[in-house]
Amino acid sequence: MTASAKATVTLPTDRQILITREFDAPRHLVYRAWTTPELVKRWWSGHQGTMTVAEIDLRVGGRWRYVMVAEGGLEVAFHGEYREIVPDERIVHTEVYELPGAPEGEPALNTVTFTEVAGRTTLNLLVETATRKDRDAILDSGMEVGMQEQLELLERLAISLR
Repeated sequence: MTASAKATVTLPTDRQILITREFDAPRHLVYRAWTTPELVKRWWSGHQGTMTVAEIDLRVGGRWRYVMVAEGGLEVAFHGEYREIVPDERIVHTEVYELPGAPEGEPALNTVTFTEVAGRTTLNLLVETATRKDRDAILDSGMEVGMQEQLELLERLAISLR
């Protein structure tokens, strides 16, 4: 089976980005692929580079960190802390883009929900930034191309876990 859906990106408020995508896989498999480090390494970088670090301490107060080396050697890294975890249903965590030499900015707060109907999962990722400028910087980064690739690979991986 091939991935066919595309994620939609909407802007509920001037500080929010909502990403929604349906997967042809049950939510426990999408959740597993989302939260298991060796599986995250297989989808998170999309086709943009190689994932070198996927650290996940999946508990409230636990931390995560992802590092990808993009084409040309550019290293891209993010980290954060888990605030809420409901297995197979919901994860709330902070997210900080690591910019070498720059002070750490206000983290975004991400809420990921996994809803299943008839064996298909709808994933909603709500990104809440501190300011409209932060939200617009994320949108202007070209993140949507990579995100579409990520989620397509995530779906293929979740389907393969059946």
